[in-house]
Amino acid sequence: MTSIDPDLVGLAGRLADASGPIVRRYFRTPMSVDDKEDSSPVTIADKQAEEAIRAILQRECPDHGVLGEEFGRDRIDAEYVWVIDPIDGTKAFITGIPIFGTLIALCHRGRPILGVIDQPVSRERWLGVSGQGATLNGAPIAVRGCDALSKAYLYATSPSMFLGADKPSFERLAGKVKLARYGGDCYAYALVAMGFADIVVEAQLKPFDYCALVPVIEGAGGVMTDWRNQKLDLSSDGRVVAAGDRAAHAAALALLAG
Repeated sequence: MTSIDPDLVGLAGRLADASGPIVRRYFRTPMSVDDKEDSSPVTIADKQAEEAIRAILQRECPDHGVLGEEFGRDRIDAEYVWVIDPIDGTKAFITGIPIFGTLIALCHRGRPILGVIDQPVSRERWLGVSGQGATLNGAPIAVRGCDALSKAYLYATSPSMFLGADKPSFERLAGKVKLARYGGDCYAYALVAMGFADIVVEAQLKPFDYCALVPVIEGAGGVMTDWRNQKLDLSSDGRVVAAGDRAAHAAALALLAG
């Protein structure tokens, strides 16, 4: 297990401190919304928040790589790479729903070892550090037990993210749980880490969508992998399963595999 320099943990917090005021400034205010090549929305808040984060990283650790949603990749073959999503859940952001978050991850040789989920409006900040547990605003958090899918609360951002063979796979799982909910974005993973939900299953994610979530889920005692039960890294295929209970995780994987 990689030992994490406490200064890097502190740096992650400062990155969130820098981006939060920018996001709050634009939340629920009139602004233009542009469409990217993949038709996903982007705003001035996304861009300015990532610019602020990148400026700090360039100043404080110029030898580290950076992968961000809005401004791409820089030195991602470096030993340490920061993975940034300035607003995960831009659709929620532009419609005034405070379930989006700023995601900040640090990867060591491709694997996430530190993750921050920052909700700048509610001022909730989840931190996961490999080998050190997970916290919400400094207080320890933990997942809950859920030994059967019939008891599980399941989240996915949208059922439309499951295409081709993934669609019936997800539908099999959604049909077995007690409650299936949609639209949670990164906030749903935080709910699993706090013990209020049990499973999140998603597809078509990018590294900046999932890297920060892994240390938070695992630090709270949960498990997060791809659909083949492989550890997530920068090269994963974007299909993820996060669960608070290992038995529920295994059962979900079995249904997804058909």
